[in-house]
Amino acid sequence: MKLVVVCPHFEPDTAPTGTVMTRIVRELAALGHELHVVTALPWYREHAVETGWTGRWLRTEITPWGSVTRVHPFPAGDKRRLVRRAFGFVGFSVLAGGAALRAGGWFRRADAVLAMSPPLTLAPTGWIVGLLRRAPLVFNVQDVFPDAAARTGAISNPRVLAVAAWLERFSYRRASAITVLSDELRSNVAGKIDPRRRDRVHVIPNFVDTDAIVPGDRMTPYRSELGIGAEPVVLYAGNVGFSQSLDLVVGAAERCPDVTFVVNGDGAARHELERAAARRPNVEFAGYQPVERLPEVLASGDVHVVPLRGGLGDVSVPSKTYSSLAAARPVVASIDVGTAIPRLLDDAGAGVSVPPDDVDAFTAAIKELIDDPLRCAELGRSGRSWVVEHASPAAIGAAYDRLLRSLTRR
Repeated sequence: MKLVVVCPHFEPDTAPTGTVMTRIVRELAALGHELHVVTALPWYREHAVETGWTGRWLRTEITPWGSVTRVHPFPAGDKRRLVRRAFGFVGFSVLAGGAALRAGGWFRRADAVLAMSPPLTLAPTGWIVGLLRRAPLVFNVQDVFPDAAARTGAISNPRVLAVAAWLERFSYRRASAITVLSDELRSNVAGKIDPRRRDRVHVIPNFVDTDAIVPGDRMTPYRSELGIGAEPVVLYAGNVGFSQSLDLVVGAAERCPDVTFVVNGDGAARHELERAAARRPNVEFAGYQPVERLPEVLASGDVHVVPLRGGLGDVSVPSKTYSSLAAARPVVASIDVGTAIPRLLDDAGAGVSVPPDDVDAFTAAIKELIDDPLRCAELGRSGRSWVVEHASPAAIGAAYDRLLRSLTRR
């Protein structure tokens, strides 16, 4: 099959969604498909186009399995500049649409178009490209927007929310298939479309590269770079945004002075979080590391934490959890009870879940694990075994292959 993929990030960009789509593309290529990827110039790390990629708004490279075309993302710099970001998404989506029409040959027929959200603006782009290339649209939803933005207060303007909600429903109606990461996300999306079309919503979870992320010794060069010794380390690695209740990390650090807490990542909420932790010498901050250092970064933590604000468990599934399990580290999740990540930790026997935004329960769970290294090791081994069996890239690639073939037959 000839597939056109439109996504906001792709390797070597370091965004988690870029890692996800890169591996999906590689798995589909291994199954013999021809793929033409349209994405942004790398920009996620600094919220600006990276050095070495500036100077041209469009770049195309030919690959053994097709091509990768990169266009200017119009980054806003500061994630809090919502209007500027919105115009940037629209500009990127327009450029990406034009590039997607020429990828693999101008207007040549494709078998399917795969578009990823966020940003939500890529769904209409994918739909138009699909119309002109006579191909069905598969809409990959990583986070349900605008629900997550509204619940965190990142967007409160009712007119903006109304426009976003309209665009969301429009996108769902135009897609021939919608993929989401969990049953909760499926219920959310299915509730917004015609009941007769709810069978178009498919659950295909994210995955982790268990060949690249492997268990490692806790005493890493990364620890040395941060000035950390042999003391216990609690690690958060991921986006530092407003949907992550990272104030819990600061609260737990205050209650656990003999434990070092590391926040590895960047995002709109980092500056505010650093200010809140200014008087906590046992809280360390570090920016995103090159992807090849990810196994080392994950190995540096004795316990990993995945906090998500209350009410977001049915619209977001933190994929960082899978990486923690692959690194054989126990996880403390502060997420809505009964949603995807708490269920995963229970099924895998890989960690502890506590209610969201409860600093006392969060701290107690961390202390319990830090004080019991044998249990930590047991949970880590169990989590590693689970992801190897259930969340391999090959299994997820096969699921997308089956879905795409079913659309082609239909």
